[in-house]
Amino acid sequence: MIFSKNKVKDISRSELFPPIKPFSTDILSTQDNHSIYFEQCGNPEGVPVIVLHGGPGAGCNPNMRRYFDPKHYRIILFDQRGSGKSKPHASVTNNTTWHLVEDIEEIRKRLRLEKILIFGGSWGSTLGLIYAQKFPNNVLGLVLRGLFTMTQKELDWFYSEGGASLFWPEQWSLFSNIIPEHERENLIKAYNKRLFHESQGTREKYALSWTIWENSLATLQSSNFHSNPPINYALAFSRIENHYFINKGFLKEDNQIFSDLHKINHIPSIIVQGRYDMVCPPVTAFNIHKAWDKSKLILADISGHAMSEAEITKALLKATEDFKLYI
Repeated sequence: MIFSKNKVKDISRSELFPPIKPFSTDILSTQDNHSIYFEQCGNPEGVPVIVLHGGPGAGCNPNMRRYFDPKHYRIILFDQRGSGKSKPHASVTNNTTWHLVEDIEEIRKRLRLEKILIFGGSWGSTLGLIYAQKFPNNVLGLVLRGLFTMTQKELDWFYSEGGASLFWPEQWSLFSNIIPEHERENLIKAYNKRLFHESQGTREKYALSWTIWENSLATLQSSNFHSNPPINYALAFSRIENHYFINKGFLKEDNQIFSDLHKINHIPSIIVQGRYDMVCPPVTAFNIHKAWDKSKLILADISGHAMSEAEITKALLKATEDFKLYI
């Protein structure tokens, strides 16, 4: 079932829940030398929801706590390997999709949770789908936004000539022209060489360029959206994201998420997708929805990619309220 803006406007709550502080913070120390920050907010006896941030490499922010009724949900946020408050910062050592999947599972076990609701956008939707496909018995449902399935076609849309570059030529020019012309055929590879360069100055220069390109396209009105991101954020975001993209998400095949969709066909999901999402075009959400019997797709008709856009915020709030009826 697909809902468009005519349904979105009926949402009763239009603002995020009030700011909330964690009732618990902790560190998951892994055997391969990562220290993963995680926190809990809301109702300690409530329905557990794990929030998966984007990037990979973006880390969580306090506003992510506010998409849930704190009286109903036990809200769990964690910074994925190398991101946010997790250590070592911006590290790609022992940092793959499958490490993150196991980290989610370890957090679930440590907190003695039987089943969890997954809430993730962009890369967070990718990770949420992969976790659910590996551990379907542990998942109550999924709320996904800005669907991304790590296919070559999706990467080409964003990092090759002829996709998003057609809509944001001025930003594309800044992003691509910083690379010598003979290397521009594969910008992910060209940036990889510089993001992991021995020179700190080189790493920082290209980290900012990589991050600004994506942030510039995140919303429909994004001329000043993170136009000057903090360097620590940019380093983690760019290095980790590039590391995952150059390795095709560490998936066994290009279309793995779609191929494994049958494993979660029985699990309810709500997909919120911006009609004018330049980072993750809506065709991916549409195709996943059509193949997923228990999914509902909400198309936000005047929105782009970011969860902070008003229409997407409303739709996500409605989704977490609607899931009170599912679980």
